[in-house]
Amino acid sequence: MKTLENCYELNFSKINFMERKIRITHPKTIITGASKTGKSYLIYDFLSNFKTKDYIYIDFKDSRNDIEEVSNNLDVFLRQNEIKVLVLENFSFEFNLPYCDNIIISTNIPKVLRGFKNVTVSALDFEEYLLQDIRHQNITQSFNNFFKYGNLPEVINIDEHKKVQRLQEIIKLQALNDTQFEILKLLFENIDEKKSLYQLFSSLKSKIKISKDKFYETCKQLENNKTIYFLQKYNQEKATKKIYSYNHSFLNAISHNKKFKNEFANMIFLELVDKYKEIYYLDNIDFYIKSKKLAIVGIPFFNTFLVKATLKKIYKIMEEHEIKELNIITVSNDEKINHPNLRINVIPFYEWALS
Repeated sequence: MKTLENCYELNFSKINFMERKIRITHPKTIITGASKTGKSYLIYDFLSNFKTKDYIYIDFKDSRNDIEEVSNNLDVFLRQNEIKVLVLENFSFEFNLPYCDNIIISTNIPKVLRGFKNVTVSALDFEEYLLQDIRHQNITQSFNNFFKYGNLPEVINIDEHKKVQRLQEIIKLQALNDTQFEILKLLFENIDEKKSLYQLFSSLKSKIKISKDKFYETCKQLENNKTIYFLQKYNQEKATKKIYSYNHSFLNAISHNKKFKNEFANMIFLELVDKYKEIYYLDNIDFYIKSKKLAIVGIPFFNTFLVKATLKKIYKIMEEHEIKELNIITVSNDEKINHPNLRINVIPFYEWALS
């Protein structure tokens, strides 16, 4: 039982855990989420409530671990050592779960099991980012780094010249092969764009050999584990969806083509996605929260005079859908626009995200 004995010796008590808005609160929990969003650190935080002898941590991505040995001996090992917490990291449900008081599973395969609570871990929102950004006390500086290098916990405090390289490595780590890497790149390159899967497939097929079924299946997997989001147009299920990534800065990490507006819109989307169950887009409106009668538009460098024509189009759509409030999110502008029937706020991202 060499694998189990070695896993049982692991001690996480000295790991420095940074506070998150999400925690493990249920003794039987299945954790999913995109790569490097902090799933493991949530588990380490949970384990800090127990003595080392009370838990066993098994990582199925650790090539030293013999999966067959784990499968055949885990039940007996748990009983012999009176283990209270079983952690299965990167588990693909290769075998039936044994009995244990607490079972915490992290997986890329979203699964619903009776008696288990499902938790999805997203990357940091801006408020969480500020709590972990120990290098910058200036909110403008923090915003600039958040925008440029994204929302992944491990990237925050590494040296600036290594950040883009690390983001590239994270993308490669997610890809099981070269084909999946090309799919990820294609999706990240098209954030905040209205593109059908067929359009994307046709584009990729001209570069590499890939079947339509494989492309669609991979996109579905990436959607299921919240690596990619496909945003629907309100009341139009067949309309082309908009694409968003769980980390807006991946575009900057894989391409020299600057798409500032696209990255900015993706950043706004990520502040909304965990707060509202239903988010849509409309013509001329980036995000529509029907339950709040709220429209949100990202205009990084807002100027009332320059966007006058755009505002007229937005007002028209708002009136059609009986939307009462408009938030225009900017990089740094802050002003009020008077309108007889609508409430309109022009707010810098950092102020809006923290409100």
